[in-house]
Amino acid sequence: MSESHTADHAHHEMGFLHKYIFSTDHKIIGIQYLITAMAMAIVGGLLSMLMRYQLGWPEAMSPLMAKIFPVAYAGNVMEPGFYISLVTMHGTIMVFFLFTAVLTGGFGNFLIPLQIGARDMAFPFLNALSYWIFLVSCVVIFSALFVTAGAPMGGWTAYAPLSAIPTAAPGQATGMTLWIIAIALFSASGLMGGLNYITTILTMRAKGLSMMRLPLTQWSLLITATLGLLAFPVLLGAAILLTFDRLGGTSFFVPAGLIIGSTPVDHSGGHPLLWQHLFWFFGHPEVYIVILPAMGMASDILSTFCRKPIFSYKMMVYSMVAISVLSFIVWGHHMFVSGMNPFLGSVFTLTTLLIAVPSAVKTFNWLGTVWGARIRFTAAGLFAIGFVSMFVSGGLSGIFLGTSALDIQLQDTYFVVAHFHLVMAIAPLFAAFAGLYFWFPKMFGRFMNETLGKIHFWFTFAGVYCVFFPMHILGIGGQMRRIYDPMSYTFLQAQQPVNVFISLSAFVLGAAQLIFLANFFISIFAGKRALENNPWHATTLEWTAPCPPGHGNWGAELPEVYRWPFDFSVPGEKEDFIPQDVPATVTAKP
Repeated sequence: MSESHTADHAHHEMGFLHKYIFSTDHKIIGIQYLITAMAMAIVGGLLSMLMRYQLGWPEAMSPLMAKIFPVAYAGNVMEPGFYISLVTMHGTIMVFFLFTAVLTGGFGNFLIPLQIGARDMAFPFLNALSYWIFLVSCVVIFSALFVTAGAPMGGWTAYAPLSAIPTAAPGQATGMTLWIIAIALFSASGLMGGLNYITTILTMRAKGLSMMRLPLTQWSLLITATLGLLAFPVLLGAAILLTFDRLGGTSFFVPAGLIIGSTPVDHSGGHPLLWQHLFWFFGHPEVYIVILPAMGMASDILSTFCRKPIFSYKMMVYSMVAISVLSFIVWGHHMFVSGMNPFLGSVFTLTTLLIAVPSAVKTFNWLGTVWGARIRFTAAGLFAIGFVSMFVSGGLSGIFLGTSALDIQLQDTYFVVAHFHLVMAIAPLFAAFAGLYFWFPKMFGRFMNETLGKIHFWFTFAGVYCVFFPMHILGIGGQMRRIYDPMSYTFLQAQQPVNVFISLSAFVLGAAQLIFLANFFISIFAGKRALENNPWHATTLEWTAPCPPGHGNWGAELPEVYRWPFDFSVPGEKEDFIPQDVPATVTAKP
């Protein structure tokens, strides 16, 4: 390393604002993403609690809620429009501002330079800018809850023409405009981050760190960033066209002859299905923008606590690449009942079922890793195993929904809600929890409480299955998603006890997250100190840096890589792990 380069990273004492708020250090930016996403999770979670209370007891009087939300609870009962706003805001906040942000923004920023042996991101200022734009997008979407006419009512997918006409519903005016602005800002932030991730991983790896020596977390983040660069511009372009329809009098998504109330809409020539094509061309890759980082993180953590190499590393990499490619040619399965040509529907059925093949490869590889392992049942290890359970459970129901003939019956029912939550919400959430318990010592130099972590796991694991497994039964029984009052339909009244059970389980599940929040924030200041750099006896490069790493991550010398990231339980070695920076022997992997 040159003296000038070393001098570039020699740091001086910085003030609190410059060091922790307006920082260009990737580690601080990653933590900023994590904590901001946690704040958004609290908001989105509280909205879901209101929804579950309404679904469990739709005819109950709520004088307390009427005092808190006098407009939304006129007559002490929730207004239907308010419920639809809850559905819209809960879905939007969770999909974009929690799951994408916490995995790609939080862990991506924190881990990429540390795991590839770099001092920072390729473009530190752009990295900081991406966070601040993300923060502004959070403020904008949160403000949509407080506008006079109410929050948007178009669902998290913002289907046209409802979203394209400001007079279609009260929340479709200012509230919907704020939704579009927030999504546009979020897309811009994601594009900045994606460019940074790809450049950093491809050009700043440590000496000896070839592509096939990357941890699976890095492969997943590289593939995810590539997906984002291809998918986010489509969503951004669709949002711009939607804005033109709303404010400029264009007709991209509004058909001719539309009447709102008794007033004809002055638009012509558009088609609502164009929005669906654009949205889902982004929306299905977005599923994998969320799930792929979770797959990579869970794989690395699972291998560490199984004390075994990940089973078939190359197939894990190839399967992630295959999933990312296939994710762009399956979007039509969201539109099976939109009037799609049956032949085209069969094509999307084929591609949808085909994506199950690389997903199954990954599942069997995880099972192969666990098989015969000496598992260390830490909180992080339990959540990594839980991730596999949730991914498999949710994925099985996806086979039904991916088949066009069956989807006609199950479309827009709670079967879809159950599948969607298990795969895109709960499985990534388990991986995020695993990552927080695992990398917490590297972030803050302290441990989270393991006992509280295991209590958190078991309540969350049981709570999730009690909430989302019965939803499959509700869906098969015909309960529609976005429904406000199941008791208003005679054929659904017999299922109402299931709704009550789900709601009670959801409250327990929500309360379990308070254990995590208390554990997280108390441990930052009062957790057991990490007295060694590698407390989990892991093999990847971030564990060669101090806990927590200082500015520049390492001292004057950057680490050099001699082996792959999964040298666990190597025959003939004294220790059951060999870090990547240990010089190679005849047992080292290429």
